[in-house]
Amino acid sequence: MSLKRSQSSGKSFGGAGGDSGGKIDRQDLFDELKRLSGTADSFTPVDVALAVGAAEAHVSKALLGLAAEGYLERADAGRYRAAGMAEMSQAEFVKAYARASKVDSARQRDLSEIGRLKQNNDVMRQRLLQAMAERDHYLSALRAHGIDPGPPPAPATALVATGAAAGPSGGAAAAAETEPLSTPNDGESTGPRD
Repeated sequence: MSLKRSQSSGKSFGGAGGDSGGKIDRQDLFDELKRLSGTADSFTPVDVALAVGAAEAHVSKALLGLAAEGYLERADAGRYRAAGMAEMSQAEFVKAYARASKVDSARQRDLSEIGRLKQNNDVMRQRLLQAMAERDHYLSALRAHGIDPGPPPAPATALVATGAAAGPSGGAAAAAETEPLSTPNDGESTGPRD
């Protein structure tokens, strides 16, 4: 095998040549996560990759797997907290790291989807809290000026429930009850004659 061919057959990630960044030293990763668990600060995979001297892609995958195992907490914007690492022994870490390294593509996809849904949930919760604060502000402004805001609007689910209770045939009967009945037209039929 030629030298050129043997160099191109090895995969290197992160743009680094050779073995630098290809694997993560478990001891260095364990020490760094233990150190970070004492600070209670959030960190990114890039921070850990720079500290342990490994490729960011490998560190990111390892941190994602450790978060799936429950040893790291996922924070916002791709950050992590190492709260679960404080009481973990090195033997437990080696076992958890081995399990986390075997994350298949389906599980990886599921974990990223769960992360995306959690982020969307946080965004929607923030929007809801903001809308409630605005509502309270405007209601207090109306009351301060002696204006009665009136009754709150009925929720959309209550309107749908009343329509569903009428049922498919009951909906037509309910509509017929609200419309006035037409009066006959003096015995003359408007339809076709035989």
